[in-house]
Amino acid sequence: MSDAPSSSPSSSPTVTDPASRPTSGTATAVSHRFCTAPLMDWSDRHCRYFWRLFGKNALLYTEMVTTGAILFGDQQSHLDFNVEEQPVALQLGGSDPKDLARCAEIAEQWGYSELNLNCGCPSDRVKKGRFGACLMAEPDLVAECLGAMRGAVSIPVTVKHRIGIDDMEDYPGLTRFVEAQARAGITTFIVHARKAWLNGLSPKENREIPPLKYDMVYQLKKDYPELEIVLNGGINSIEECQQHLQLLDGVMLGRAAYQTPALLADVDAALFGGEPGPTPAQVVHQMLPYIERELTKGQHLKHITRHMMGLFQGVPGARRFRRHLSERAHKAGAGPEVLEQALGLVSSAA
Repeated sequence: MSDAPSSSPSSSPTVTDPASRPTSGTATAVSHRFCTAPLMDWSDRHCRYFWRLFGKNALLYTEMVTTGAILFGDQQSHLDFNVEEQPVALQLGGSDPKDLARCAEIAEQWGYSELNLNCGCPSDRVKKGRFGACLMAEPDLVAECLGAMRGAVSIPVTVKHRIGIDDMEDYPGLTRFVEAQARAGITTFIVHARKAWLNGLSPKENREIPPLKYDMVYQLKKDYPELEIVLNGGINSIEECQQHLQLLDGVMLGRAAYQTPALLADVDAALFGGEPGPTPAQVVHQMLPYIERELTKGQHLKHITRHMMGLFQGVPGARRFRRHLSERAHKAGAGPEVLEQALGLVSSAA
């Protein structure tokens, strides 16, 4: 494929007025066949715009946003997104049904395609706020929260969770949690196939030390065929996605998508029967108008290019590309020319 720029999303500005976004009733069904994960400090709107350039079918998730941030903070800062990102889902963190219902209403007004409740994050900060993975110990409360969210909006509501926490009984504990949410009307479950140890392991260790138990997630689909089961955790390639999709309804990639984003170019063709995505060089060209636009709004180049560091992973010149961005993007006045210069350091075969 040529490295000349291919068609890119519209260069229209970010929509900041909820009244001008799609309203409830205009939401369309979303596919969970391939999703990108909610990644704290990573999957912001710049990252999601960048990811969307690789294809149209992936469902993109925001970072987790707490109910307190939405109800008492700067809503525009926390909720704004580029319309080109769609379909995009908002992940919420919270445990108060009324607060979650109100935030769900606000998010629907902003035009999100789906709402997701975080029951999987194992950090101490999240635990102290009584949301995230610790909620798996309170399935009835989670069901009340999800039921309140469903009652407040017309867009889909889903839940992301672990296979268990701490000493929770393995598969029976997982099924009790899932059954409680299913009774509340939830039909889509995004399951991180690792247990979370809330006492003794850091969030980083919780992503690596507890063993992956894909068989538990496969069994969940066998026992509850009417539910949509999406697998998260340890998936690193499109080939692995294809294998899991023989037994499950969807897959979700997090760090693999962030660290080696070029793999996203194969999603539409390999998993949806669509057209091949653009080359990394084409994506760079497509990012230039976006960068121009964001800089005129006061954004800094480094906040955008930090998500692009892994774009040429494995390609000759990738290290030079990363170094150039690291050394230049943070400087005052840095503009799209820095990215163009970095591209020139990569092999023309990229």
